[in-house]
Amino acid sequence: MNAIIKYLDHIPGFQLVFFRSLTSCVFATTYLLSRNINLLGNQRKLLVLRAITGLVSMSLFFFSFKYLNVGTAVSLRYIAPIFAALFAVLFLKEKIKPVQWLFFLIAFLGVLMLKGFDESMSTLGLALVILASLFTGMVYILIRKIGKGDHPVVVVNYFMFLATLIGGALSSFSWIQPQEWDWLLLGSLGVFGYVGQVYMTKAFQAAPTHIVAPIKYAEVIFTIGIGVFWFGDTYTLLSFLGLFMIIAGLMGNTLVKKT
Repeated sequence: MNAIIKYLDHIPGFQLVFFRSLTSCVFATTYLLSRNINLLGNQRKLLVLRAITGLVSMSLFFFSFKYLNVGTAVSLRYIAPIFAALFAVLFLKEKIKPVQWLFFLIAFLGVLMLKGFDESMSTLGLALVILASLFTGMVYILIRKIGKGDHPVVVVNYFMFLATLIGGALSSFSWIQPQEWDWLLLGSLGVFGYVGQVYMTKAFQAAPTHIVAPIKYAEVIFTIGIGVFWFGDTYTLLSFLGLFMIIAGLMGNTLVKKT
């Protein structure tokens, strides 16, 4: 999905949000209706809040693709577990071990190294993706707060329905008519996104935030590979070191938290 978003960077951001959400919304609504599951769910305030934070995060992330390599954007977005851990302390009363702060520091130093040694990196792109990460951290906590009180597809459907409405309304101001293969690629965004959202939601409902969130870093490896071979993205050795520090910091946090 990330690779297709990058490929379609000639399409305005809110238009991408609209197409990414529309197909997923159709899938989710059809699934819920076919199984007689209440579309409105049980914890409606939390569901709406999760949908709003998810929409903001997704929009900022899509906008950042216009300024950053696809692998860099994905890598930086997934400092979200750091924000998630901080929010977990504040709102879920989870505890952070002293050594975890060291791993968080390593990850943030990785971000600084990535920016400092990659002169081509856009400051605006960096700001957009870090803000997206912050809101993604909020999403993790809200999903955890919702827990098993609502079906995971209900959680996804709230997000996709709101994103379809808002994305569609805002995209009308800068609509660009898709051409040829654009239509197929835009339609596929919802398919890939729906599968990812459902299983991510199930994962966060089934296990603590600090266990699930860092595992998403496998996406970084996949996306960097696609960026290099498909888009011709290039990275310096020091840039790779920065990316490695980000991932290592979060993985170290996970291992320490388990013990």
